Amino acid sequence: MLTALHIQNFLLIERLTLSLKPGLTALTGETGAGKSILLDALGLAAGGRAERGAIRQGAEEGVVAATFEPDAAHPVWRMLEENGLVNDEDQVILKRVASRDGKSRAFINDQPVSVAFLREIGEALLEIHGQHDGRGFLTSSTHRAMLDEFGGLLADVEATGALWREWRAAAAELEEKRAGRAKALAEADYLAHVVAELRALDPKADEESVLAQRRAELMAAEKVAEDLVAAAGLLSDDGLEGKLSAAMRRLARAGGALESAISPVLERLEAALSATLDARAGVEELVDKLGADPAMLEKTEERLFALRAAARKHGVAVDALPAFLEKASLALEMLEEGEAGFELLEKKAAAARSAYFRAAERLSEARRAAAGKLDKAVASELAPLKLGKAAFKTEIASDKDHPMTDGIDRVEFMVATNPGAPPGPLKTIASGGELSRFVLAMKAALAAKESRTVIIFDEVDAGVGGAVADAVGERLARLARDAQVLVVTHSPQVAARAASHWRIEKTQGARETTTQVEILDPQSRVEEIARMLSGARVTDAARAAAKTLLGEAGAGAVSRRRKAS
Repeated sequence: MLTALHIQNFLLIERLTLSLKPGLTALTGETGAGKSILLDALGLAAGGRAERGAIRQGAEEGVVAATFEPDAAHPVWRMLEENGLVNDEDQVILKRVASRDGKSRAFINDQPVSVAFLREIGEALLEIHGQHDGRGFLTSSTHRAMLDEFGGLLADVEATGALWREWRAAAAELEEKRAGRAKALAEADYLAHVVAELRALDPKADEESVLAQRRAELMAAEKVAEDLVAAAGLLSDDGLEGKLSAAMRRLARAGGALESAISPVLERLEAALSATLDARAGVEELVDKLGADPAMLEKTEERLFALRAAARKHGVAVDALPAFLEKASLALEMLEEGEAGFELLEKKAAAARSAYFRAAERLSEARRAAAGKLDKAVASELAPLKLGKAAFKTEIASDKDHPMTDGIDRVEFMVATNPGAPPGPLKTIASGGELSRFVLAMKAALAAKESRTVIIFDEVDAGVGGAVADAVGERLARLARDAQVLVVTHSPQVAARAASHWRIEKTQGARETTTQVEILDPQSRVEEIARMLSGARVTDAARAAAKTLLGEAGAGAVSRRRKAS
């Protein structure tokens, strides 16, 4: 419940601190006294818009603070805990400091927060309804949320939303893949050609330098090949080698007495022969290496030129071709795997879509069942509010072609105020007085299912009087058993039903005008309700009628408590 409200330098209020009680509290006073100022200030504390003209004349800033004490199961505690704002006092203090320039600061439990988060917490704790402002009741976009809350379907809605997000994420990923698929397929064809070409070429690391050196040697060999062959011929058996062998044989036969003189010569000839044989072997090796295969130079050049052409084609160095082939092969494998993954993603998106629609259809069925119960609950509230001939219907239109995060249903509250008349949207069918009573009936039906701590009605009884006003007061009193209710009213029948009664007065001084709030005792309540009955001049008859109203309201409260027990 709302336990305290502090207002400082706000409109006509200089400083005001109020303590609030459970049940129904009535706010009364002359027209223009400033009854709605309290509600505006409370709305500001709960995250409402800060107006430039809201600061009291002569002050630089205004302060509004509202203290709530929600029960332990209220969802606001989870919201605060997630943001590190829970204190040890079981209180939620919403505070707003507004400056004259229109800027403002927001606080929860004395911790600075954004105005958006303050509004989120405020909406969880507080709900305000005016005569021409049924808030969510007049906005079809919120009817679905109200129905879900009434039917206890919030967990189902959350599960459906999770499936929606999974489907949309998979669909977005699929769409992204599909957009690049044609390009990827074209790239795959190109990479397949590149990989096949390079695999056939089979480049090796450092192959260019080896081939270039070999080509240089072969080109040089062509120029000296004839000389090498001739040199090899001269060093063959018919050349120098044969002559050295013949000379050695002649000297050997001439040995004898000259052996000592001939031996050194023979040794030198043997050394020369050995060197000649080594030289011939070296020349023959060069002939074999450089001149044995005439096509070797052509083959070497073809290989070298093919490698260099491939390198130019792909914009890399020749020595980088093996790495380029490996990279292209890997890219091709990834594209091929991506094509397989595309099919898997298609299946994933289709499965996610089916799961979402199954959940959405189950949610639609549950909503239709809840709608029937809500219609009955609201209908039971209409007769006491003198709307017994009116009809209320929750209309659900399912549209699978326009799925949403919370399902496929459009929900709208429809009413018919006259028997036989076709139902229409609440905001267009009901008159001002009827609208306030329809809102009250729906609040009565929804209150037990909702988690808000405080409900405020601003002149919900406007346009009604007599028995209808008494019925409104009785319904507000009953509603206040499930939630703390504040009502700004001009109806004595409604005010008489309140457990607490505040009178709002405007005082005009020589230099300033102020609004004050007086919490009425029993005698003061008689005077205030008598004023509401008779006008400016309070008569004894009006006082007697006021006492009668208060007595009847009290007796009704006792009767309701006995029935409840």
